[in-house]
Order: sequence, then C-alpha cells, then structure tokens
Amino acid sequence: MTQPDKLRADAAECALIRDLATDRDKRELFARLAEHLSNLAAEVERAARADGSRVS
Repeated sequence: MTQPDKLRADAAECALIRDLATDRDKRELFARLAEHLSNLAAEVERAARADGSRVS
C-alpha cells in the first residue's frame, strides 16, 4: 500500500466514525480529520509527481 493509499484509507475510517458518532463535537472532529488526511494524500501525490519519484 502506498502512502497516499494509507492516508485515504485512514480518511475513510475517520469518515465512517464521523457518520456513526452521536456526539456533535466528535462528528466535527472526525470530519476535519477525514478532510485533512484526504488533503495530505493529494499533497503527497502532487509532491511525488513534481519530484518525479514514485510514491511508496
């Protein structure tokens, strides 16, 4: 699994927790975490492409 794949999997888990959470603060926290991890995955891919290296 590549680093972006791992980050996206973690983001999906956070989104699932967000959807299952009954506490509003926890829903908001896990929503922010899911978005942040998705953004990190995209940034890692962009950096790897710009550098010409493989993402692992």
